[in-house]
Amino acid sequence: MALTPVATFRALHHGRPPGDPLVLPGPWDAASARAFEAAGFPALATPSAGVSASLGYEDGATPADEMFAAVARIARSVSVPVSADVEGGYGLAPKELVARVLETGAVGVNLEDSEAGALKDPRRHADWLAEVRAEAGDALFVNARVDTYLRGVREVSETIGRCRLYVEAGADCVYPITIPPEHLPLLRARFAAPVNVAPLPGGPPIADLARLGATRVTFGPGLLHRALAAVRDIADEVRGAAGG
Repeated sequence: MALTPVATFRALHHGRPPGDPLVLPGPWDAASARAFEAAGFPALATPSAGVSASLGYEDGATPADEMFAAVARIARSVSVPVSADVEGGYGLAPKELVARVLETGAVGVNLEDSEAGALKDPRRHADWLAEVRAEAGDALFVNARVDTYLRGVREVSETIGRCRLYVEAGADCVYPITIPPEHLPLLRARFAAPVNVAPLPGGPPIADLARLGATRVTFGPGLLHRALAAVRDIADEVRGAAGG
């Protein structure tokens, strides 16, 4: 019997050989999603910042309805599983949040633990994640983003504590965004759940992050920024050719 899309997506995170992380590019619209699928990636993960930029909003300023609509366009444009970054959940109750994510066709969700630039209480956030898990059952893969480093908390013990709470609450994966690479082995030694890492500018390449313990790699809006740089080069070339 063929696996469902969410089961396929979940299976991609487990049983991977050392040094072979799941690499998930981040489409910002239907066209980029199709390009990544055509390149052979087995699944995709939308970045909220990238989608926001494609819609003309600052990161964190996209109305929920527009974000869900954008994710739906991406999900229906490809045949591979799609995970959706929906920031902190837009203030929706877990039941409505899960329903709206599932309506888009996404099989995974990325949820962060800070709001208005400040970290949420970890136990209250864990309780909220547990409610999301209870509502979703096995229908969604939950990636819990941990914003400690992003918010200036450098103690690895704080990150480990939050990760442990979120995994115990039912998160399938944890994402300590902007984690220093040297902290990855300390994190991996404490629990077996997949760990999502985003390569940092000037930081180690994906292969080195994998050796340090990354089991999933995403890029945030980084791929959009690279695409926009190429667009600017094309624009300069066309303007020059036109004698502008």
